[in-house]
Amino acid sequence: MSHSARLADYRAALTTPGAGLPVLASLLARMPIAMVGLSLLLYVQRELGSFAIAGLVSAGSLVGVATGAVIQGRIMDRLGPTRPLLVAAALFSAAVTGAVLAVETRQPDVVLVLLGSTVGLTEPMVGAASRALWTTLLPPGPIRHAAYAYEAISLEVFFILGPALAGILVAAPWAGTGVLIGATCMVVGSVSFALTPAVRRVHPGRDDSARDLLGALASRGMRTLALAAFGFGITIGFVEVAVPAAATNAGHAPLGGVMLALWSLTSVVFGLFYAVRPWPRPMHQRLPALLGVFALLVAPMSLTTSLLGLAVALLVAGVWITPQSTAHSTAIELVAPRGTATEAFGWIVTSVTLGLAAGHSTSGYLVEHVGVPASFLASSCSGLLIAALVWLRRSSLTEEAPAREPVAVAVRSAV
Repeated sequence: MSHSARLADYRAALTTPGAGLPVLASLLARMPIAMVGLSLLLYVQRELGSFAIAGLVSAGSLVGVATGAVIQGRIMDRLGPTRPLLVAAALFSAAVTGAVLAVETRQPDVVLVLLGSTVGLTEPMVGAASRALWTTLLPPGPIRHAAYAYEAISLEVFFILGPALAGILVAAPWAGTGVLIGATCMVVGSVSFALTPAVRRVHPGRDDSARDLLGALASRGMRTLALAAFGFGITIGFVEVAVPAAATNAGHAPLGGVMLALWSLTSVVFGLFYAVRPWPRPMHQRLPALLGVFALLVAPMSLTTSLLGLAVALLVAGVWITPQSTAHSTAIELVAPRGTATEAFGWIVTSVTLGLAAGHSTSGYLVEHVGVPASFLASSCSGLLIAALVWLRRSSLTEEAPAREPVAVAVRSAV
């Protein structure tokens, strides 16, 4: 199965009857996905004057997202997306309000961390619901694959815009402006998405495999996919700390964020064309190969002696980011048990998030105690090691499981 798509397939996917409103609403809901957490971190730091507390709140938010992605995904697979998203949006609004009030009234650190975790836990998982919706709007084939590629590419764009907006808005007269704007966009977009006709017509399938205690992870192939996503996250996590550290050491700290945007830029551009001619064609080879190539291309960053050389290395390595995100999304329909597609996507989010957290924490230690080059080298070695493990488990991605069909949800008759 090639999972390739022509450029015309993108247009066909986005103009599919019933897709227009969900696509627009999901754009608004997902736009602040990389903005809310960073805005919260900058807000706490600005108001309380402590990067340590701000970092704990941010870490709590990441843990919350990692947990909430799976919980919300499983609930949406059981009940359909509309009610869970509406409840999540309401709880998220309350959590953000509580976090802002806690910061403004200088509540104890533990309260701030708990509220930060709650913000992440209740963040509406529109991305998972949007990805699963395509299985009801499009038949298997190149057009659906193009829709998955669109999801990955648009998300990458938001990871470029989100931090930039957070950095700009923290300079507003009130430091919490970014948190408020990001949360408002997420809530309005989530509610709008949940109430669109196409989403409201979705209801859960009736497959008993969805009731397995392990849910999506009952599939051996799904566990291999989660491992690949974790490797992807940890490789990026090291770099996201090491690049700003390299810029700071060079005396150009503000360039750190700009340089990270470079590999997102090439990721978006190349991602459009990769979906047309993916490599390798078989998915069981593609997942370990993409992670391995990505990790190899991170290694030269440990040898660069200038910010210009590091920028070039980031541009080259960034080419392989969106192809991996697209492959993860596409592989779900091969390995996720029937009735668990939304939860399966949640596991991808969780795996990447946990990888990022592991990479961030370990990279911070290496940067401080060993040096920036060591962090880049650790990133490459970690990615290569996990790519090797995925390669050893590649047969699990081709297993014929009874519940392998991509029937996570069914669509009710419009009558």
